[in-house]
Amino acid sequence: MTTHTPYGDDPSQYAELTLPDGAPRGVAVLVHGGFWKPEHDIEHAQPLVPSLVEAGWATWAIEYRRGTGAADTLADVRAAIAACPVEHPVRVAIGHSAGGHLAAWAATQQVGLTHVVSQAGVLDLRAAHDAGLGGGAVARFLGHPPGEADAGVDPIRQVPLAVPLWCVHGRADDVVPLAQSQAYVAAATAAGGAAELIEVAGDHFDVIDPASEAWARVLGLIEQLGRPAG
Repeated sequence: MTTHTPYGDDPSQYAELTLPDGAPRGVAVLVHGGFWKPEHDIEHAQPLVPSLVEAGWATWAIEYRRGTGAADTLADVRAAIAACPVEHPVRVAIGHSAGGHLAAWAATQQVGLTHVVSQAGVLDLRAAHDAGLGGGAVARFLGHPPGEADAGVDPIRQVPLAVPLWCVHGRADDVVPLAQSQAYVAAATAAGGAAELIEVAGDHFDVIDPASEAWARVLGLIEQLGRPAG
């Protein structure tokens, strides 16, 4: 059963909680992508819920304001994760594309995350802007081209994280290039962080296809973390 849970007054400020049978092995926070654009929403995360729940995870799929500026989006992601009603020592944020950016950023915000899985994440905002990813999505999100003042919202400039991060990225991704994850992991490990690149077959959307080998790899990664609370 899935419960719709508002965490604010805006129609986009809500999350969906789905619980497994019995005690959860952990909480999986799902953060959808879509280059922070209003036309892309939680529907991109929802297909991943059944397999996570079947594996024993409580899922907290979050929606957030998009297209109204970085401050709104970031405040919502922070508030949504903090509002998760399930208490558990293991909380894994799983974010796709721009959701990977938001998940990595959220790990710096003391909202109880213990691990991050970035699925084809936008983890270097300056490089993403220079490459024109999403048709200028980074500048639209920030309200300006990324610069020195944006270090606090750019994952590659926030390394090392205090929690482990896995970058799962398709070799054939032509939406967010593999170089984004390669550069992030190189920077994070050089700074002493716990980060690992996991290259998989497929493109940008195979990593969020619940029938794909890429998603099976994600389930395998987090399986080693989960344990019943108690």
